[in-house]
Amino acid sequence: QVQLGESGGGLVQAGGSLRLSCAASNDIFSHYDMAWFRQAPGKERDFVAAITRSEWRTYYADSVKGRFTISRDNAKNTVYLQMNSLKPEDTAVYFCAAGSPTYIRNPFYDYWGQGTQVTVSS
Repeated sequence: QVQLGESGGGLVQAGGSLRLSCAASNDIFSHYDMAWFRQAPGKERDFVAAITRSEWRTYYADSVKGRFTISRDNAKNTVYLQMNSLKPEDTAVYFCAAGSPTYIRNPFYDYWGQGTQVTVSS
């Protein structure tokens, strides 16, 4: 069983930056692909970014490409999401996920955190 805990959310002005962190509870973190999803009120949970367990390949939604960077530190069992040039439309609850999905952009991950709120004011 893996437990995930997100941190780093908050309120920021448009154009600002935040770094989200997601810490996993055990040492098998390195065995999982890791991803970030987000969900705005009244909307579905959308893919944001992912990083694979081997080769650390990264994937991004078109809406965040060039502004967000996903990274991982297996020694710390932590995945990060650096978010720059934030826009009001980035406002959402951000969730991290761990697993071995067939398709990395789909939300079919085994473990999920409880989410952290990101609010971007205009």
